[in-house]
Amino acid sequence: MRLNGEIYDGEDREEGEQKLVVGYALTLKKRKSFLQPNFERLARNKGISFVAIDQNRPLSDQGPFDIILHKLLGKEWCEIIEEMGKFDLELKRSHSSSNSTNDCQMDYRQTQPQVIVLDPPDAIQHLYNRQSMLQNVVDLNLSDFHGKVGVPRQMVITEDPLSIPDEVTKAGLKLPLVAKPLVVDGSTKSHELFLVYDQFSLSELEPPLVLQEFVNHGGVLFKIYIVGDAIKVVRRHSLPNVSKCELAKVAGIIPFPRVSSASASADDADLDPGVAELPPQPLLERLAKELRHRLARPSVVQYRHDPRAWDKRCLLCY
Repeated sequence: MRLNGEIYDGEDREEGEQKLVVGYALTLKKRKSFLQPNFERLARNKGISFVAIDQNRPLSDQGPFDIILHKLLGKEWCEIIEEMGKFDLELKRSHSSSNSTNDCQMDYRQTQPQVIVLDPPDAIQHLYNRQSMLQNVVDLNLSDFHGKVGVPRQMVITEDPLSIPDEVTKAGLKLPLVAKPLVVDGSTKSHELFLVYDQFSLSELEPPLVLQEFVNHGGVLFKIYIVGDAIKVVRRHSLPNVSKCELAKVAGIIPFPRVSSASASADDADLDPGVAELPPQPLLERLAKELRHRLARPSVVQYRHDPRAWDKRCLLCY
């Protein structure tokens, strides 16, 4: 065991010394991007090991795991995770009302001792839909915390692309519009992003989708990672500003695939200080607290800086 602040490079860790076992069930693409050699080496030095979960074997026959980390969408897998969570809750209730447990309960506790699932399917489900996800931000009032958070005007289109121009006119949304798939399921399609410059091109879009008014934000967004009390903010390149002149001349739909991915980091870029300034810490802390309460899960949220705001500290969630 090491005291906080003690320098340690991991070289003298005793073989077999282990603090945490993480069982993971991830897609091949996610495994390649997440389980990098340097990351696994760092984890081992800190007593954390990652073990692949065999989906063809009962989960109770594997482990024991301290944490199950998953990002799979199959109905069968979600049912396994959900049932495990319900069973664990029943065991806790039974244990609190009785000093004895049956063999099945003992076996379960031995194979899955207080396992933490990241994240429970019901918690993830809420974020699969961009409309319900952003609803958690609409009602936030953080004006007393050195800034404010909001959502640009938007609407949801579920069917009939030919009706989109009329629906946008009725809703009073102003061009240009950002178009994004309604469902966020980790697929390549769910990360598609389009900027629509004219009314007629709207009928070329493929529902279901979310249409959102585009707000100039200096081509930079802040990606905010929230896990427990920890908050990490990184800058990412985003969509460029659109001038009135450009809006008058340009027509059609322009795609912007994975515009804010990790490869688009803007942390080391030479940015306008008015755009690059990170959100104030009190605002971030309050935002994190509210999202933890509303979502009951770790979060990754993306915000754009709105330079038109009265104090230049408005974050627009999208």
